[in-house]
Amino acid sequence: MQYHALLAISPIDGRYHDKVGELQSYFSEFALIKARILVEIEYFISLCEIPLPQLEDFKKENFQKIRNIYKEFKTEDGTRVKELEKTTNHDVKAVEYYIREKFRELGFDKFSQFIHFGLTSQDINNTAVPLLLKNFTFKVYLPLMNELIAGLSKMSEEWRDVPMLAKTHGQPASPTRLGKELQVFVERLQKQIADLGKIPYAAKFGGATGNFNAHLVAYPEVDWVKFANKLVNETLALSRSEITTQIEHYDYLAAYFDAFRRINTIMTDLCRDLWSYISMEYFRQKIVNSEVGSSAMPHKVNPIDFENAEGNLGISSAVCGHLSEKLPVSRLQRDLTDSTVIRNIGVPLAHTVVAVKSIRKGLGKLLLNEDAIKADLEKNWGVVAEAIQTILRREGYPEPYEALRKLTRTGKSIDKESIHGFIDDLRVSQAIKEELKAITPFNYTGIRF
Repeated sequence: MQYHALLAISPIDGRYHDKVGELQSYFSEFALIKARILVEIEYFISLCEIPLPQLEDFKKENFQKIRNIYKEFKTEDGTRVKELEKTTNHDVKAVEYYIREKFRELGFDKFSQFIHFGLTSQDINNTAVPLLLKNFTFKVYLPLMNELIAGLSKMSEEWRDVPMLAKTHGQPASPTRLGKELQVFVERLQKQIADLGKIPYAAKFGGATGNFNAHLVAYPEVDWVKFANKLVNETLALSRSEITTQIEHYDYLAAYFDAFRRINTIMTDLCRDLWSYISMEYFRQKIVNSEVGSSAMPHKVNPIDFENAEGNLGISSAVCGHLSEKLPVSRLQRDLTDSTVIRNIGVPLAHTVVAVKSIRKGLGKLLLNEDAIKADLEKNWGVVAEAIQTILRREGYPEPYEALRKLTRTGKSIDKESIHGFIDDLRVSQAIKEELKAITPFNYTGIRF
């Protein structure tokens, strides 16, 4: 059966394929095979640069030729690796045999025994995976998030001076500004993304138990720790975990997914707030003539983009949670559960990419409905009670909070006239009364951020 989006089991490879197709370069089987080959080749070149005596005849001008094995890697090459895997029943050994075939074609067959020399498969896997994750983060995720933050910042600045009734516990509360409420999310996202950026992309490189047993017995005079640190930290631009078992302990990978999940949570909060503002008619949405909002109710324009984002963020965070909890736990030197689990790292990241794109689409549809915002402020003059009682406290007025509570907690509507009537009855100077009457739901909005 040939691939077709309609036949995909996962919505990532089906319904959302057009939104996340670029992630094939980072999380597909093809991408993983290519990254493994990259690590194997760069490791071989590093052995040549020691140099090991048996590799002294491998000329530097040949480095580019063997680097082309991964740089020019194509889907048909990936198919060949999978054919080899049918025989080996081992994915990394299949990669080794594939590279040996390429060495033979290039006339380097006599050096092929130093492909995968002294290594375990996890030296390759635990280096290839963080390499792919780092590339995804810097080439896809961070640019996408920066675009989202820039869009929110622009809207925040545009609506900086729009007064808006705040809703605490869903009830009318002291007014705020719409722009500032959006800026809250800008700052939260910026800080959490900065924290994500501090997490190293850790990799393991040390042989079958992390002790360089095979390396050391073959070449005891080589400083293998220094060698591996240079390969991982400098050549591959990752961060080598020096003391490990057969596998990288995944603590930093767990930290990555925890940080990723926190960012997801902030975006979920944003989606729910915007959904609520739309339901309160603070925002209308641009109408796309060809779209329908309901199969039965033709008038509806649903906030589907924010709902879609919230759902995808939930799936992403759930899988991130499992990854961060499971990966750092492995029996003794290693069990195989990490292999299955780590193959799924692209799943939550893809769902987040879908979510971010949905949020950006939803933001692009928002139309400010200032009439609704103003009307809500106008019918809630009771929210200035906080301001009035605070000034009365300043003036030493007896029991100001209690006086305002009697005025406002009656179940009756509080309008401008009732507030001003209350002020007129206060035993304070005319100057204080004028100061109090100058306060409205439209200007009692605090510091202008």
